[in-house]
Amino acid sequence: MKQSASARNGIAALGTEMGPAMMEGMLAVFAEEQTALVARQPALATDVVYGEHPRHRLDIYGPTALHNDLAARKTSSRPVLVFVHGGGFLKGDKGDTTRWYNACVGRMAAEYDMLGVVINYRLAPEHTWPAGADDLAAVVTWLKQHIADYGGNPDAIFLMGTSAGANHVATYHQQYQAQDTVKGLLFLSGLYGATPLDDRDTIYYGDHALYETRMAMPTISKCPLPLFIACSEYDPSRFQQEWLGLVEQRFIHNQRLDRVLVLSGHNHYSIAGHLGTSDTRLADEIVGFIHDILNAHR
Repeated sequence: MKQSASARNGIAALGTEMGPAMMEGMLAVFAEEQTALVARQPALATDVVYGEHPRHRLDIYGPTALHNDLAARKTSSRPVLVFVHGGGFLKGDKGDTTRWYNACVGRMAAEYDMLGVVINYRLAPEHTWPAGADDLAAVVTWLKQHIADYGGNPDAIFLMGTSAGANHVATYHQQYQAQDTVKGLLFLSGLYGATPLDDRDTIYYGDHALYETRMAMPTISKCPLPLFIACSEYDPSRFQQEWLGLVEQRFIHNQRLDRVLVLSGHNHYSIAGHLGTSDTRLADEIVGFIHDILNAHR
C-alpha cells in the first residue's frame, strides 16, 4: 500500500533536521499503527544473551505459527532478518512492548513470514571502532548455532542496519567478510565513507587521520554479496550523498545497479520507524530482495 496523505504531510512538516523534534513528531505520526502491531505481534524471545556485555542482548520475532509450538519450530526454516538500530554510535535500543521504535522492524519481518532479530550492541564513547562490527559478528555466530531452535534458517541470514547501524553492517563485511556467513546486506540511510568524517563521529571512529583506513567504502563497494541501498526523501544531504556515493562505487565495480531506493515521504527516522505500517513500499522491496536471493540459490 502507498503512504497515506496524512502520514506524508506529517513527515514533510518535520523537515530534514535530525533531533528530538523530528523523532517525537515521527513517533506521533505512526503511534496508532505501531501500537496495533505490538498487540498482534509479540516476540518469540526477548533479551537473549549473545555475549558477555550487558548490551549483548537480542529479541526474536516470528510468525504466529511458531508461538507456543515447538514442533512447528523444528520443521520451520524461515529466512532471518537481523536489524541493527541507529543512534549516532552513542545511543539507541532494540525496543520492547512499550517502545516500538526499532522493534517494529522485527515485527514487520514476522508479518512477512520471516524471523526478525533486533539487537543491542555496545556504544561509544566507551566502545569505539570496530566494536559494533565485532558485536554483529557475535550475533551472527549465535544465530548460526541457535536460530534453528526458533524456526529460522541459519543459512539464510540477512543483515540490515539504519544510520549508525548501517555503518556497523558495512564494517562487519570489512572486518569479517560477510559473504562467508550471510546471504545479503541491506543499508538504510547510512554513512560509508563517501563524505568526510564529521567531528561528532570521531567519538566512534577516532581521529580524522584514521578514517581513511577505517571507512568501509573501499571494501563494501567490492562486496560480492547482493546489496540493498536506500535513503529517504527527507534525509539530511550528507546521508543522501553517502547513498549516491555507494551506489556509484558499486556501479563502477559491478557495471550494474544494486537494489537501490530513495523512499519518498520519509525522513531519517521514519525510514525504519514506519516499517510494519500500512505503507508497505519499503517492506515489500526488502522482502522481495530477500526472496529473490534465496530463490536464485535453489
